[in-house]
Amino acid sequence: MNPNPQISRWALVTGASAGIGAAFARELAARSVALVLTARREDRLTTLAAELLSHYGVRTECIAADLADATAPEKLCAEIARRGIAIDILVNNAGYGVPGSFLTPTWQTHADFIQVMMTAPCELVYKLLPAMQQRGYGCIVNIASLAGFVPGSAGHTLYGASKAFLIKFSQSLALENTAHGVNVCAVCPGFTYSEFHDVTGTRGIVAKMPRWMWQSADQVARIGMVAVERGEIVCVTGRVNRAIKALMKLLPDRFALRMTQKRSKNFRAPD
Repeated sequence: MNPNPQISRWALVTGASAGIGAAFARELAARSVALVLTARREDRLTTLAAELLSHYGVRTECIAADLADATAPEKLCAEIARRGIAIDILVNNAGYGVPGSFLTPTWQTHADFIQVMMTAPCELVYKLLPAMQQRGYGCIVNIASLAGFVPGSAGHTLYGASKAFLIKFSQSLALENTAHGVNVCAVCPGFTYSEFHDVTGTRGIVAKMPRWMWQSADQVARIGMVAVERGEIVCVTGRVNRAIKALMKLLPDRFALRMTQKRSKNFRAPD
């Protein structure tokens, strides 16, 4: 990850307070990468920062930010620059789900979701990528999902769409930056042990899923880091998830959609 140990690399991890974001922070710290951690919960960030300092001895900066605020990406980048930090690695991890059918939540709820899941990652890339290109080194990791490859389901209407967006965005971005020394990877986990399902209120539903379908956040981060280091553009984590992706690609669209409709009650909350 750091081709020159004399150069201190910096990574920005969004949604770093728990789950996959915290796991990526640990993977980066283990590679002696200094970290800027951001999320809404500053207390959790400072706890994680203390852990990383104790275990890995890396410098860590914490900046509380709510990416649902349209001004947050610009303010975040400005604060990073004010602290004299140049970001070499960006992990766009912040995300969540909105349960229910499309008309159940308010439009503002959807607007905030779109801001966090699509607009903010794009803006952070737009602001941080030019300096990476100038230095001839950089990594951008967009945490997408297996949901970006399977047909849409009833409920959580915008979730799969937002993840499909991140996958396509990552592919185009990767091709545009092959000559600039910047690796771009969409990491696509399936069911992952984290707080995600607690927040969406689906823990009771997904707890019935078989254990072999699940991965830990640490596993996802470990696989994702190896993928971006290898220059992979899309990384579906785990054999089970890769098999599901391959199956959905082979099935006729109508059949795949019906299958998803039938199975969605196992992982999507009703209104």
